[in-house]
Amino acid sequence: MATLELRNVNKSYGAGLADTLKDIQLAIEDGEFLILVGPSGCGKSTLMNCIAGLESISGGAILIDQQDVSGMSPKDRDIAMVFQSYALYPTMNVRDNIAFGLKIRKLPQAAIDEEVARVAKLLQIEHLLTRKPGQLSGGQQQRVAMGRALARRPKLYLFDEPLSNLDAKLRVEMRTEIKLMHQRLKTTTVYVTHDQIEAMTLGDKVAVMKDGIIQQFGTPQQIYNDPANQFVASFIGSPPMNFIPVRLTRQDGRLLALLDSGQARCELPLGVATDAFDGREVILGVRPEQISLGAGEGNGLPAIRAEVQVTEPTGPDLLVFVTLNQTKVCCRLAPDVACQVGDSLDLLLDPARVLLFDAHSGERLDLSSAAAPLKDNVARFKGR
Repeated sequence: MATLELRNVNKSYGAGLADTLKDIQLAIEDGEFLILVGPSGCGKSTLMNCIAGLESISGGAILIDQQDVSGMSPKDRDIAMVFQSYALYPTMNVRDNIAFGLKIRKLPQAAIDEEVARVAKLLQIEHLLTRKPGQLSGGQQQRVAMGRALARRPKLYLFDEPLSNLDAKLRVEMRTEIKLMHQRLKTTTVYVTHDQIEAMTLGDKVAVMKDGIIQQFGTPQQIYNDPANQFVASFIGSPPMNFIPVRLTRQDGRLLALLDSGQARCELPLGVATDAFDGREVILGVRPEQISLGAGEGNGLPAIRAEVQVTEPTGPDLLVFVTLNQTKVCCRLAPDVACQVGDSLDLLLDPARVLLFDAHSGERLDLSSAAAPLKDNVARFKGR
């Protein structure tokens, strides 16, 4: 196991072309699980290949265990990689696929047999050792590919979208197995995915990427609860965060966001602010689970009456869609809420949980340092 540090890493494919990776900086400790997440084309797989040595970097440095490996070949970096395509040898059985790297390193046969047995037991594939890859399911092949990497006991494990070829049920099962494996082995791991659920459930640290730039780096909880910008807020979370265009007004030193459902209007108090925010148009972000039911202004929280347009029962939740400021808004409610299309609901938005983003740049606007006490934030509800 090892630490990993990337210092101002850049990658370009030629003069006149935009950089694929731009000033990448991050570090993880020994045994941590790092997730690189982002949409297709954001540079996450390129960054993975640079860490592995499969692609050279144009600038910066890559350090494994505080040693600069930027100029080293892949075989000298002491890493193991699990690919999306599994990359198993079709003519070899499972035992020989797992043992291949150990044989290349000329380990004694007794040591190879012991390591294969250890890995097979860990991944629960002992009964598959004599089978060929063509006789295995997708999930079994992925276990074998992981086993081949684990048998080497390198300093660093790299996973490049290893579950993307599996069906939804198997993805959940394999995700759990990877998490359990990491908890047992405490291996330093870098994992590339476009699936934000994998990012939230697997990672100790998450780097959200867009256009070759790390938009935010932190723990899953930090990324989810305190997103740096609108892109991060929209990419992490399922269902995604609601983004409602609002106009801010200032009254008695208090900042208010104006909401209109078509049935009623509400002035949502956000805290104290300077005159600079008066009249400013911004984006208000609120997650579906942060919108709840309530009657009028009960509990001192702002409420607004809105018409139900669509309902989506998911089993554990009921997703209800309404319109605020001419924007579709998703509310995540309890599954036993009785409502139908055309019904009206009183919805509560907690001012302490909403976020504000610049309408043009998407950058986060932080008003928390001057936020008013929640008990004083009573919205004025206006029926129409």
